[in-house]
Amino acid sequence: MRSFSIHVGRLFGVEVRLHLTFLILPVFVFWTEYNAQRTPNGPRDLALVGIVLACVGAHEIGHMLVARRAGMIAKAVILLPLGGVTVSDESRGEKPESAEAVWMREVRIALTGPLVNLAFAMIAAGVISVFVREAHLWEWPFLLSRNLPRSLVWANLYIAGLNLLPAYPLDGGRVLRAFFARSSDPAAATRRAVSISHAIAMILMVAGLFSINHWLTVVGVIIFSAAQLEERAVIFQSVLDNVRLEEVMLTDFATLSPADTLEDALEKAVHSLQDDFPVVRGSDMVGVISRQRILEALRMEGNGYVQAVMNKIFEVSVRQESLASAFRKLTSRNLSIIPVVEDQRLVGIITLQNLMHSMALLAESRKLRRDESNS
Repeated sequence: MRSFSIHVGRLFGVEVRLHLTFLILPVFVFWTEYNAQRTPNGPRDLALVGIVLACVGAHEIGHMLVARRAGMIAKAVILLPLGGVTVSDESRGEKPESAEAVWMREVRIALTGPLVNLAFAMIAAGVISVFVREAHLWEWPFLLSRNLPRSLVWANLYIAGLNLLPAYPLDGGRVLRAFFARSSDPAAATRRAVSISHAIAMILMVAGLFSINHWLTVVGVIIFSAAQLEERAVIFQSVLDNVRLEEVMLTDFATLSPADTLEDALEKAVHSLQDDFPVVRGSDMVGVISRQRILEALRMEGNGYVQAVMNKIFEVSVRQESLASAFRKLTSRNLSIIPVVEDQRLVGIITLQNLMHSMALLAESRKLRRDESNS
């Protein structure tokens, strides 16, 4: 997901990222406005994009606050021109819930976004009607850079209305997925919702190409992109929950001894792709040390022994643990390596770099296998 979005800040402790489809919006606004008026107006066009971004931000803040109240803490939210995609925090274990409880929670969270936009539209319309008499709120076109007050009202109304479409991950699609999840597992429910979303997106794109309203094409592209993001997130979660550490752990790795000097340890690190090393005495693991820690100790204290600077407090896992469990340990405790043991014997290691790489490969292979089975 990070490949298709850029970091713009944090809100309530949640990372906020802007999807690249938002970068298409200024170009599209400029093009449509120029075709309508034959006079470019860059500052007003950018202001119209800013209004859309503000409306989407308000929409997602509504979702975020209701979700937080329900105990769901997001790690990041990716803003698209119609809404957002929430990236869950894998370091937090979720309590099992009944399908009915999930259904009710999803409905509450989903409806909050459109309600926030409707409330803002009503407030803006009331204020504008009193103070900006020439706004002409009901005059077509509703979104126009020459009339930013009217655009503020209608941007909120459009976002609220479009989010009620049964196209996942729009809010209507989230309700649809929750409905499917009452009788099937979450991954299957998401796939069904995404299939419907793709169909709606294609209809909108084709309708936009053969009509005077090219906004429909943009909406279709955004829905299609958002559905792809959510599908990838579900596949990743499926990998986290179902793959065991023994399937992805590194079994060919270098170790250090507590009696190694730091210069010897650095020499071994130079000839290894590892950034982190288990420290082993005989058959017992006694610590972990990173390449960076070796360098820092050499610079500050000169040559010494690994035993003096290694981290003696570390987490261990077993072969049968899930990737989700290992990921929670790595992220919640800010670790860089987890040894995998069997009968107190070191049999493998999991690093954050190796884990993310393995997750990406497994997610792609599962998607390819599913696509082959559907074709």
